[in-house]
Amino acid sequence: MDNIALIKILAEKVNHLIEGETDLFLVDIRIKPTNNIKAYIDGDQGVSIDRLITYNRKLYRQLEEEGMFPDGDFSLELSSPGLDESLKLHRQYIKNVGRPVEVVQEDGIKEEGILKAVRENEIELEITKGKGKKAIVSLLTIPLSSIKTTKVQIKF
Repeated sequence: MDNIALIKILAEKVNHLIEGETDLFLVDIRIKPTNNIKAYIDGDQGVSIDRLITYNRKLYRQLEEEGMFPDGDFSLELSSPGLDESLKLHRQYIKNVGRPVEVVQEDGIKEEGILKAVRENEIELEITKGKGKKAIVSLLTIPLSSIKTTKVQIKF
């Protein structure tokens, strides 16, 4: 079975596991050549480690019982997407309204600002240029189709 088909089957299994949890959603599944499976689950209010452990155990048991990897040569990691992961889904953008983000567009232009709004086909960033009394705040609208990556930034 190729990885695309396997990812589709795994996505169905993960979505089935979390279907009763309306605040949770599957973000991504990746499979390394060593059969290391990584599934990323997020939630509108985040997702606890305890919930991820529960789903990891259930999915692992399913994969073993169904013999998807006959020699048992696989590993499974369920986690929430870390800060190093780009936002992928519209729902993730909505969850992060009000937070500082870095947006890299397809043409290489990089913008940093506060994610102020998310619409069906675009986002709006509040950009601040300069400091103190000379600071100029503006709103920038970026079409989702032109975004290469968006990452949440941590400011201290």
